[in-house]
Amino acid sequence: MHAVIYHNPNCATSRNTLALIRHAGIEPQVIEYLQHPPSRERLIELIAAAGLSVREAIRQSGTPYLELGLDDPRLSDAALLDAMLRTPVLINRPFVQTELGVRLCRPSEQVLDILPPVSAPFAKEDGEVVIDENGQRNRSPRP
Repeated sequence: MHAVIYHNPNCATSRNTLALIRHAGIEPQVIEYLQHPPSRERLIELIAAAGLSVREAIRQSGTPYLELGLDDPRLSDAALLDAMLRTPVLINRPFVQTELGVRLCRPSEQVLDILPPVSAPFAKEDGEVVIDENGQRNRSPRP
């Protein structure tokens, strides 16, 4: 299976998502989107395929979201996309695409919805169990 991840190596959620993809036996195409942001068309495709609105795809935490006035509900999708493309840290992460769909993998275990079945145990960097020793997916992540 082919997979593409729009990745930020400084983000634990992104690192955990990448680790889950590799745990499934897939070596994805890794796009470090801060250095190589998607085109406008590609970003629109990812957002739509993930079933999100443009506003839902914007990262607020740790970004200049408020400083740029992006919390203004009157801003159009086009204006929000312009901001995301000018300042890629505003693109929420990680987006992952496989033949089974596209997800904004927050939390990281959402990637399991678009991967082949994984039954080997897996825990995140912080020790949170995603797949237990019986191959069962933990459906009650930590708050």
